[in-house]
Amino acid sequence: MTLTLWQGLGWSPEVVPINTPRTNPLDAHLVDALAASASSTRLEAALAVGARPDPALLDTLVARCAVEPDFFVRDMLTWALTRLPPAITVPRLRAQLCSENARARSQALHTLSKVGDASAWPALTRSLLRDSDDEVARSAWRAAVALVPDGREKDLAEELATQLGRGDREVQLSLSRALVALGEAVEPMLRAATGSDDPGVRAHASATERLLRDPDAGFELAVDEARRLVALGGERGLGQRADR
Repeated sequence: MTLTLWQGLGWSPEVVPINTPRTNPLDAHLVDALAASASSTRLEAALAVGARPDPALLDTLVARCAVEPDFFVRDMLTWALTRLPPAITVPRLRAQLCSENARARSQALHTLSKVGDASAWPALTRSLLRDSDDEVARSAWRAAVALVPDGREKDLAEELATQLGRGDREVQLSLSRALVALGEAVEPMLRAATGSDDPGVRAHASATERLLRDPDAGFELAVDEARRLVALGGERGLGQRADR
């Protein structure tokens, strides 16, 4: 016997009469389920909230995003938030960007990038783009690229280029993808970075240049080749490679 979502969680669908005040007795059950010990229960609860968007659950969703340990549940919570009106969602998410909780900042940035509302752009500050927490910074880079206004790509490229050479390969790949998404606006910054005194910055900039020319190129191979060229020939080797 197969149980429906409602039956499996012990809920029953509510029939809301037309033109009467909307009350939702399921809210208390959903709030409890979003904090259940089983991730599968939390996932189903987030799905149920998104399927029946209710502004009354906005604060609950945002608060849960800040502490949810499971990636798939967090992604479903983000989807549920995108189902609510941006006019009420964006201000609440922007407030989370000042949180001392790194996960709260990271998830709010991720959700803002998915909502795609341009009013969030001013909240993407330099401090977020340079956040000491790698996951927050990565989320900020992706959000900034998604929300950058027309004509501000060069400014964003200059800011993101200051982070070249940062972190492990996953962090560097995230930054390279963000830079490549800005297109030709990033080319002068990458050329300048290949002349950096820092070999890590030179290698990262060179690998990003290769991805810009060939988006299908593998980042791992691009980084390995760039580092080999830096080791063999320094700036001269990188210049020769760029001329090929």
